[in-house]
Amino acid sequence: MKHVFNGRLREDAARIFYAGLKAVDPALVVKKYAEKEDDRLRIGDTVYSLSKFKRILVVGAGKAAFPMAKALEDILGERISDGVVVVKYGYTGSLARIKIREASHPIPDKAGIKATFEIMHLLQSATQEDLVICLISGGGSSLLVAPVEEISLEEKKEVTRVLLECGASIEEINTIRKHLSLIKGGRMAKLAYPAHLHSLVLSDVIGDRLDTIASGPTVPDETTFKDCWKVIEKYRIEDRLPEKVLTYLKRGAKGDVEETPKPGREFFKKVKNLIVGSNILALTTAQKEAQRLGYNS
Repeated sequence: MKHVFNGRLREDAARIFYAGLKAVDPALVVKKYAEKEDDRLRIGDTVYSLSKFKRILVVGAGKAAFPMAKALEDILGERISDGVVVVKYGYTGSLARIKIREASHPIPDKAGIKATFEIMHLLQSATQEDLVICLISGGGSSLLVAPVEEISLEEKKEVTRVLLECGASIEEINTIRKHLSLIKGGRMAKLAYPAHLHSLVLSDVIGDRLDTIASGPTVPDETTFKDCWKVIEKYRIEDRLPEKVLTYLKRGAKGDVEETPKPGREFFKKVKNLIVGSNILALTTAQKEAQRLGYNS
């Protein structure tokens, strides 16, 4: 009898777990929020008339970016003109319209830089007659790698190592990463302008702050160079960071380097961001399944 009882508990635990997991399945959430019917593409509450666009371009980054891209190809097919998505090594597959690039996570590498500049080149070709769809998931900060000219890849890697080791929160880590990047902290939105840009975001960050997930490439950044220094001082890591990084951040704090794009910039008016999955969605779905099975959850 005890064996039967324990077996049922295991079965119920599995049902609860997989219900939560299914709720944030990368491919399923894209197909839940994006749907094409004739000439119309619906993304969340936004409906696009595809005849108004010459091209649909797809970009993205993250550990879940491949299944998200595959789902989007299933929806749009040959209507996609071009695309580049960067994923973690091994988290990949082949697609007909979207190029999949692999790179290192959590420490960035040259492959990540090459893939990111390929994405940037594609974005810079976008016009007001194009629609750009951006697919973002956890790991995007490490995979979207485009250090400012003053910082080398090795220096960027060392910064990442130090930040990961010192105990800084993901918000604090990304505050610094945004200020050392040519694409994070809203700069992707600037690169894509004047095209329409719609991001589908699979969040792995508690609180689902869009400016933190993958270092917020398509949203305004309210952090500053001075905030970077607060993080450095809080964790006492000044003597562990590369000298060129410190010099660059000091110049930024003095106002000698352009800040990340802030709210109110013109190009953000053509951007929409939609969170399609999150930790809390997985948890609440698991809770409902537990209650359905009779548990007090």
